[in-house]
Amino acid sequence: MDSRWALEVMRKAPYITVSFTRTDGTAYGVPLSLAAIDDSTWYFHCATEGDKLEAIAAHPEVCLSAVTRCTPTVGPKDNSFTLQYRSAIAFGRAELVTDDAEKINALKAISQRFLPQHMEAFDEAVARSLHRTAVVRITLISPPSGKRKQYDKDGEEMKYGRME
Repeated sequence: MDSRWALEVMRKAPYITVSFTRTDGTAYGVPLSLAAIDDSTWYFHCATEGDKLEAIAAHPEVCLSAVTRCTPTVGPKDNSFTLQYRSAIAFGRAELVTDDAEKINALKAISQRFLPQHMEAFDEAVARSLHRTAVVRITLISPPSGKRKQYDKDGEEMKYGRME
């Protein structure tokens, strides 16, 4: 699937797993609540110290993966046990945001994505916790790609980007 389709999967996924490389070279992947401000800039927040920030300092390259509409199913034509899903993967470079204005804009984007009905409390929450909140920017280094397994109404698997 093309990058526009993959971006839509990423925007709809409730969590995106971000995979890091720790200082000792071991892998570390964690599902996070990310929000995008454009097609290539994504943000998450975290504590001001810990595994994620140590990994980013040593190895800023990250991998993002997202899955939506993951449904166990029986293949309509062959009765195979399978999953229908939509997924996306992207590669990026992570860095700690140090500018307070960018941090606030990133936190606002995250809050608007996950708690839009509570934005009246945003300013007070940021004033209370900005000093103890880290924000990380991930800049995608190439457009994401996507995959899916989906059946049409006649039970045929929709392959090679077929939409309906």
